[in-house]
Amino acid sequence: MTILYFARLRDEIGTSEEKLSPPKGVKTVGELLKWLREQSPAHGHALGPGASLKVAVNQEYKGLEAPFGADDEIAIFPPVTGG
Repeated sequence: MTILYFARLRDEIGTSEEKLSPPKGVKTVGELLKWLREQSPAHGHALGPGASLKVAVNQEYKGLEAPFGADDEIAIFPPVTGG
């Protein structure tokens, strides 16, 4: 799967894109975020509990209980405001 990071997340994690294969038990967006937090201190800080994040699966906003597949694109970003 492809994980995309945007805005401050890209800066804090140090990359805009990762190709990852989560364990088979990771089946929902919420479980994925939890697993990603454990991948490095930078991931843990950027994606930590309490972080206000938006997640899209294949360019469609999803909640924490949404499932995803091994070939999906997951985009993670902080809420954005415009002016």
